[in-house]
Amino acid sequence: MLSESAPFAPTLAVLTVILFLLYKYVVHPALFSPLSRIPGAHWSTSLSPVWILWTRYKSMEIRTLHQKHHQLGPVIRLGPNDISVNCVKGGISTVYAGGFEKHAWYSNLFNNYGVPNMFSTCQGRPHSVRKRMMSNVYSKSYMHGSKAMIEITTELIYRRLLVRFEEYSSTGKDVDIYKVSSAITMDFVTAFLFGLASSSNLTMDDERRDWFLELYNSRRKYNFWPHELPNLTKIAKWACVPLVPKWVDGANATIESWTLEMCDGASKAVGQQPSSKIAPSSPDFPIVYAQLDSAIRDGRSKQDMDSDLALSPLQRLTIASEMLDQLAAGFDTSGITLTYAIHELSHHPHLQNLLRSSLTTLTPPITPLSTPSLPSPKALDALPLLHAILYETLRLHAAIPGAQPRITPGKPCILGTAANGGEYFDIPAGVRISAQAWSLHRNEEVFPQAEEWRVGRWLKWRDESGRAGEVVDVEMVGVGELRWLEVRNDVEMNRWFWAFGSGGRMCIGSNLAMYQMKSIMACLYGNFTTRIVDDEGIEQRDAYTAPPKGEKLIIRLEASAI
Repeated sequence: MLSESAPFAPTLAVLTVILFLLYKYVVHPALFSPLSRIPGAHWSTSLSPVWILWTRYKSMEIRTLHQKHHQLGPVIRLGPNDISVNCVKGGISTVYAGGFEKHAWYSNLFNNYGVPNMFSTCQGRPHSVRKRMMSNVYSKSYMHGSKAMIEITTELIYRRLLVRFEEYSSTGKDVDIYKVSSAITMDFVTAFLFGLASSSNLTMDDERRDWFLELYNSRRKYNFWPHELPNLTKIAKWACVPLVPKWVDGANATIESWTLEMCDGASKAVGQQPSSKIAPSSPDFPIVYAQLDSAIRDGRSKQDMDSDLALSPLQRLTIASEMLDQLAAGFDTSGITLTYAIHELSHHPHLQNLLRSSLTTLTPPITPLSTPSLPSPKALDALPLLHAILYETLRLHAAIPGAQPRITPGKPCILGTAANGGEYFDIPAGVRISAQAWSLHRNEEVFPQAEEWRVGRWLKWRDESGRAGEVVDVEMVGVGELRWLEVRNDVEMNRWFWAFGSGGRMCIGSNLAMYQMKSIMACLYGNFTTRIVDDEGIEQRDAYTAPPKGEKLIIRLEASAI
């Protein structure tokens, strides 16, 4: 005979499961989780990631989060396990200088050839090992002292870029300076990585340039799926209903193949036979490739060294993955920054004249009539006005304005401060946390009139008597007063300036970026003036890497009077 209470047992079990799930996914996240005290960007953020996923899918994340931070404070909750910070103390100093590991968001998309690279590696230790292999050749002292780099720059500036600029100026032809900037920065980066003989030449080959940029840029709008929903992306592909079109895989494969060709050319230049080696002082020497190749060979076991002098297939692809990552990052970000610097300067003729006058102090100057010889890299780097123009462009138009996801560590951490809007304790492990340069660079307390391009904020003046002060308006500075300008080294602005990131994972290529951009700007504004013909679509995309929405900036070059 069955007990009358028997039918009640399954019902009780089901009710228990429902209550448990309700507590775990609704009550605890909304009321008891340490994250529950953090202001939510949307009413649903404690319950579901749908709001932030939709915001990211619609390419509205950067500006939406900036607005939410303005309304709610420097620490906000984006989802049940997702936080955004917009402060230094209790924010980027805790997360990025504190060595929080990268989120899988990076490895989901930025591996090449199926192999991790320094940028896509989430763990800090292997990243540090790889960074040490290459950091010396990316140092400013190396850039300024390398004979190979000086010869590379001479070739690219005099025999490519200046030739094209003269052509555009003499014919009165309209120029898409976004494409030109992308081409010359690609040539700079690939020459540095692979040596001049194995590098690209997009500056002189418009057809090849346009082919590559179309291939490269066409993939951007499909980044959401592998970045944010990698498992769903894989399942959909397996089920033959791909969320990312097949041609994107084809475009990636083509870019990988193109890069591998340059890698193989560089490999020959550092071949094991002495007769095939190229001297490190030669512009054809593959500076970065050789550095990484040597480090990987040195790290092999003695048995591997004895049995086979050639790199293994995996080692070959490991180097290629690294080279492709640095190639893409190096040309894309610098090309974007140059485009916006030129756009801003084209609105400020007086500032163009000041910059040109500043550049004429270089010895020798970069002009079509001069002997193909460059001024000292240190002298170019020391020009205050040029430095300020690029820094203000990097601030207002950061090429990577989007979120940089990290993961909170095993030990609970503290975010925010009581002084800046709230201190949040016991943040658990495994929470996605990020900051974005777009918002950090628009802090009105640090960068007054933050939405304006104000070069003077990075400058100060010091006259012959030793008196010093801030440069309120560069438009009021006369040519004769250029000698009074100095770079303003403001501690607070430098703490909030995040164009290259911060901490151990900050951009390894920052010195290369500044070196090539200053060289290109000197070539352009030392000889020509620029004016805008068509800047429709100049607004930046709302994306991790943010080129103009229209992927163009049409200008006209005119030979300068000086």
